[in-house]
Amino acid sequence: MTYTADVIAELELLNQFNLANSLEGLKIHNSAEAATIAAARRLHEKGLTTLHDGGYLTSLGLEAARHAQSVLTILTPPTA
Repeated sequence: MTYTADVIAELELLNQFNLANSLEGLKIHNSAEAATIAAARRLHEKGLTTLHDGGYLTSLGLEAARHAQSVLTILTPPTA
């Protein structure tokens, strides 16, 4: 299995959620890039967010966002 452009767009959205504050969600505006709008819809269809245009993370979405953000942290080289 490889990372497709769709999966990467979904991961990028998951990485934007603030894990320290569950009351802080995302709002994807209709002027956003088409790939971002589509990614938000797919996350909602998969049960990861409460609304098709962002909203809040569900419990499954919170778990996915934690994993996505952990992977990004691990793969990002430390700054000097």
